[in-house]
Amino acid sequence: MKKNTLTLLISFCFVLSLCAEETRPNIILLMGDDHGWEETSYNDHPYVKTPYLDEMASTGVRLDNFYAMPSCSPTRGSILTGRHPNRYGIFNPGYSLRPEEITVAQLLKNAGYATAHFGKWHVGPVKKKSPTSPGAMGFDEWLSHDNFFEMDPVFSRNGEKPEKYYGESSEIIIDEAIDFIKRKHENKAPLFLVIWFGSPHEPYSGTKTDLALYKDLPEKYSKTKVSLTSNETGLRVKRPLRDVLIERYAEITAMDRSIGKLRNSLKTLGLKENTLLWYCGDNGIPSSGLRESRFRGLKGKVYENGIRVPAVIEWPEKIKHNLISKVNSVTNDMLPTLCALAGTDLPKRPLDGINLLPAIQGKMQKRPTTLNFWQFIADKKAQASMKPYLDPELQKGTTPVAKKKNGVFTRNFSNYQHPRISEKDYLGPRSIISNDYKLVIDGDKGTGVELFNLKTDISESKNLASSHPDIAEKMSKQLRDWQTDVLNSLMGRDY
Repeated sequence: MKKNTLTLLISFCFVLSLCAEETRPNIILLMGDDHGWEETSYNDHPYVKTPYLDEMASTGVRLDNFYAMPSCSPTRGSILTGRHPNRYGIFNPGYSLRPEEITVAQLLKNAGYATAHFGKWHVGPVKKKSPTSPGAMGFDEWLSHDNFFEMDPVFSRNGEKPEKYYGESSEIIIDEAIDFIKRKHENKAPLFLVIWFGSPHEPYSGTKTDLALYKDLPEKYSKTKVSLTSNETGLRVKRPLRDVLIERYAEITAMDRSIGKLRNSLKTLGLKENTLLWYCGDNGIPSSGLRESRFRGLKGKVYENGIRVPAVIEWPEKIKHNLISKVNSVTNDMLPTLCALAGTDLPKRPLDGINLLPAIQGKMQKRPTTLNFWQFIADKKAQASMKPYLDPELQKGTTPVAKKKNGVFTRNFSNYQHPRISEKDYLGPRSIISNDYKLVIDGDKGTGVELFNLKTDISESKNLASSHPDIAEKMSKQLRDWQTDVLNSLMGRDY
């Protein structure tokens, strides 16, 4: 029997066992905002305290080679659709989904799940009349923000006028999620919740208790100044890295504690055993949070520090023993995996993710497909002559953010029709990972083609392109062919 056929059979039998026992799991996706791979205790960070993520990692599945897109909105689109965000025009933060996209929330809702979204949305406005709001994209209920948020956040409930909530933001959205769970679980329908935290995205803040945990950070970090948003003015300011890290780590610990609160509530309600909790970050670490690192790059780059993120899965009923998976996996994989669990068909359009159930079970040791990353260069001048994909009025945000931009504290979105593709559309930093090897093209200005063996060179310091030209050529062609497929989608040919 061929290996791919065996893998499909294993997954099919796994799903059949779920259906036979009528135990489709509740599913809760949790995601931190700008949370770097190294910023957990279980990944040996010397300062950050994450006891609840550590516990999940010690009893569930650690996906140690898990990736996201280089920035937040693209990653959110990839989770919702199972497709690379360039396929539908989410090139960077501030670009929206297209209404024709099929989301995992819609698929699970059609399969009988009660669905809800809490926290950061950032793939379109959350207001009720938006065609890309959480409600339009498959969520029964939502308490959401157009962008990121801090302490005392402002949210829109089910698309209504935004209201201010007082307290630590991670705890607020977890409390709302717990309330939804309490209200809905008695109906016997399985639950699907997406909880996207605003932490630890800058500008940073924390409770006195959490800040005190990090008061002894080494003074050496005070010598470095970093640029970030001021909580007071919303403008850029430079501050000592040590002061910034104290606040950043306080946010991570508060987020971790809220995850612990959710896990305890699930246990009290008798739901923990058959609830799948999946935590990950949305992109790599920003410059304002970087100290020493074994990885190269930052948020916004296609090197490891821009795309590798922490990821753990807990599901006590089915995951009985701790597993550390080294299989390359990515946020695109969430939709196919969750559809397999729910017993629902995949959308009939190009997907970039695969079903990870064999990896979660320890049955998959190597990924059968490549991982592809691409920072599309959006030509602002060309966009001026392009037709907006949606009415700009429908793309205006309503929930305020701390960061001032273009003179305002809210965010608007855009998406454009792309009637034709030119050679320059293939440009932009991009990379492809095929098991141990990673090819990067123009990842840093002037670097050209780079080839790395991630198994022996996680820091991406030794360019093997000249010594292994056959591998570099093969992977370059694979990447180019994939880009062509993506650009066909961008032109709307999947709808």
